[in-house]
Amino acid sequence: MSPRLSGRLARLTGLVCLLALGACAALRPPPPVEGGSWSGRLGWSIAATEQQPAQQAGAGFELRGSATEGWLELTSPVGTLLARARWQGSSAELETAGSRSRHGDLASLSREAFAGQEMPLAALFDWLRGQPWPGAPHEAHPEGFSQLGWLVDVRALTQGRLTATRAAAPAITLRVRLEDAR
Repeated sequence: MSPRLSGRLARLTGLVCLLALGACAALRPPPPVEGGSWSGRLGWSIAATEQQPAQQAGAGFELRGSATEGWLELTSPVGTLLARARWQGSSAELETAGSRSRHGDLASLSREAFAGQEMPLAALFDWLRGQPWPGAPHEAHPEGFSQLGWLVDVRALTQGRLTATRAAAPAITLRVRLEDAR
């Protein structure tokens, strides 16, 4: 490798490290909340549409609280805090390293955070317990249940895995692998 290319690579690596450290420092620690606590890996894939290409992403996560008050943190594979969502009552906030946005509910917050697609964040607390969310009707299935247009597969929940699939366009698959459930 040439010295010139090596120097550029070193500066680029340093810049990436500074940006990552800055992202960590810019986000305040989350407040304590009552309710459940889960951590692990969260992955999602969104099928392609005419307007958008297919998307797939994943992150470490920590989820605490309840559908009425809580927070969700997403972290990179190396532990860098990517985003934090907080909510209480009819107020929700999404923080990333460079921005903060306020929302009237979890549904609009999730649309911003997940490429315009609404994720079932309020229902996720109950789903991670293997139960339908009491805020909407559900139907039992051999895999678990369907609710809010999602088929929630709880068969592997005792091994710490949950899968929820939305068939409506664009199709979305949400996968959760729990490391710790309290």
